[in-house]
Parts: sequence; C-alpha cells; structure tokens
Amino acid sequence: MSAERLQKRLARAGVASRRAAEEMIKAGRVQVNGMVATLGQTVTEADDIRLDGQLLDTGAVQKVTYALYKPRGYVTTASDEYGRKNVLDAMPNIPGLHPIGRLDRDSEGLLLLTTDGDLTLNLTHPRYGHEKAYRAWTHGEEPPTQDELDQLVAGVMLEDGLATAITATPASDGAFITLGEGRKRQVRRMLEAIGHPVGRLMRYRVGGYWLGDMDVGEYGELSERDLQGLLDPQTIPAAVWDGKWELMGRRWG
Repeated sequence: MSAERLQKRLARAGVASRRAAEEMIKAGRVQVNGMVATLGQTVTEADDIRLDGQLLDTGAVQKVTYALYKPRGYVTTASDEYGRKNVLDAMPNIPGLHPIGRLDRDSEGLLLLTTDGDLTLNLTHPRYGHEKAYRAWTHGEEPPTQDELDQLVAGVMLEDGLATAITATPASDGAFITLGEGRKRQVRRMLEAIGHPVGRLMRYRVGGYWLGDMDVGEYGELSERDLQGLLDPQTIPAAVWDGKWELMGRRWG
C-alpha cells in the first residue's frame, strides 16, 4: 500500500491546493486516525483522514474544471467574514470545487475553478510561469504610453519587491498587461507605480485558455482539449490563437 504526503492527499481530494492544505495542517484542522496531523506526515489509503471532523473520501472526487466570468464584487476566498458574495455561490454545488488562485473583489473576468489539486498547484506555483493576461482601464486624461508601459517590462519596484510584466501595450483608455506571476493586486500596483491608477480591471486569459465570448456570471466546463491548451499554449494552432486575440480585441479593445 503506497504512502504519500498528507498535503498531496488533501489536494488530490480536491480540498485545496497543496500550499493551502499545508496551512490547514499547520492550523490543526486535519486529523489522521484520531490524532492531529503534522506537516510532512505520510498517509496511505487505509488511514482515516478528517478535515474539521469531516471524513474525507479521497478517492471519490471527480476531476472537473470550470471557467467562470467572475463578476465584480465577488470574492475568491473560501470564506469571508464580511458575508460578501463568494464565487462558489455562482457555481454548481460540487464537492471539492475551489478557485485556482485569486482574482480581486473589484476585478472581473476569467477565473478557473477545479476539484483537481494537482492542476491548482501547476497553475499557481511560480516555477511553472503560466501567463495571466489583463485588460486595464486607467484613470486620467491620457492612457499610458508605450514608453511608460516599457517600464513595466523592465521592472518596477513595489513594496514586496521588483515586479515585471511579460508584455505591456497601450489600449483605448488603458493597457493590455501580461504577467508570469500573480501577486496580490499586482497589475493595479504596477500601473499605479507609473502614474496610471486602474479604474477597471478584467482578466481575459490564463495560460492558453481565453475568456472568449462568455458573459458576466456565465460558466462552462473545460474539455480535455481545453485543459491541454490551458497548460500548453504551444499546442494551440496559430490561426486559432489569432482568432481568439481578434475576438478579445473587438470586444475589449
């Protein structure tokens, strides 16, 4: 009977990403065979694993992934002390479904949700460098110029360190920004650092998956082909990619 790390088992059960599962273990919320679990502990299929007293059936969770056009005003945290609307309120009631990463309450656009903890780790860990692309509308009389946006590609210093964009180009009343990381409110802070505070922010792509023509609040399940393109954009034919960019430009340019 093979053993694996407890945080990996929790992720495989769709409870959360491995990093979030580690925090649950540290907080004493996980028990194994009646004992409070410890970080780094290994478990097998024979072990009784409970989260907040509830038994986990680690083999029963079906791996499904959804794309949601997150409306503004919804939070992506698992629970909210202020009682604000949660993205899970907009989704079917599926055990283990959780958001992949975050999208700020005041932001909108593409949010992926899954029961697959390994997919969550792949898309959120910095070492994989999956791109996240945004359309920003900025305050002020003039939108940022290309010279100003080039500063974002070169890197701007924020309070939590140097932040760089993969690409940054002007748009009507704002800019298109592509990042390879996902710090809290990063796009907003980067544009503010060059004197262009953001009034509205929308994410239109994660990896190789695009928001496309989804409406606000709409969601749909990703197919195997969608998942392949999400994780490996190089598999998407150039003509298809160009078509997705054209659609995005017509809708949001």
